[in-house]
Amino acid sequence: MSLMPSYLKLLENGELERRAEMALDSLSSCAMCPHECGVDRTAGETGYCRTGNKALIAGYGPHFGEEKPLVGSRGSGTVFFSWCNMRCVYCQNYEISHLGTGNEVTPEFLAFCFLALQQDGCHNINLVTPSHVVPLILQALIPAAREGLHIPIVYNTGGYDSVSTLKLLDGVIDIYMPDFKYWDADIAKHYSNIPDYPAIARDAILEMHRQVGDLVIGPDGTATRGLLLRHLVLPGGLAGTGEILRFVAQKVSRNTYVNLMDQYRPYGRASEFPPLDRKLTKEEFEKALFIAKKYGITRLNH
Repeated sequence: MSLMPSYLKLLENGELERRAEMALDSLSSCAMCPHECGVDRTAGETGYCRTGNKALIAGYGPHFGEEKPLVGSRGSGTVFFSWCNMRCVYCQNYEISHLGTGNEVTPEFLAFCFLALQQDGCHNINLVTPSHVVPLILQALIPAAREGLHIPIVYNTGGYDSVSTLKLLDGVIDIYMPDFKYWDADIAKHYSNIPDYPAIARDAILEMHRQVGDLVIGPDGTATRGLLLRHLVLPGGLAGTGEILRFVAQKVSRNTYVNLMDQYRPYGRASEFPPLDRKLTKEEFEKALFIAKKYGITRLNH
């Protein structure tokens, strides 16, 4: 299997430029994510994500706290985009996602960030919260690839992604890393202000898997392509862990690499929303592990 990232093939035949142009054109009546706000971001208007025609980033650098197949020995090259298309009350990056801490950057600077992370030895470019800035990422990827970028691109998302936008990324993204946060629509509305999240996330994850398949890990232990699914186990069973893991096993693949996360902490406004005002118990997480194994999901990062 070739280790050549997908986007380099699209760069060679001009398709990467065409995708970027299509995405940028769509900003004039934005429907990049499922909110479909319809604002003219090319004129600086902002919708739910509060982002206009330039991306904001809160920082970038090698990250060693991600999943093992991403971190390897030299780290995952993370770029943290400001704002978000969700409003999770317990977000651990509350200042970035809710308050927009960060700075506007040009496509040229974003391309520089990608190349600098590669120069630092990172195994991949890890785009954190990218759903609302896909056109701006594509715009920056073109000069970066022309100047020698050649490591996998990771799409690190909350899972609230439009299938039509994901299709623009087909052949661009090497590794999809979505969260699957909730199974129940009322829970999603109460804690993240996104009532249609479960249905949207299911469709998005199926599309991601269609594009890249199960996670492929190379001889050095780092991922080269595929789907890596995250699921944060919440106190009180709020996430619907059992239903989510059953869906993954039955509709996606039992060979899905799943990071079943036990690190929930009451960040942001979580203290106002019991039972999210407490940590996860050991028993709650052990139940989640039992469920994963019951459904035959054995590729677990925890």
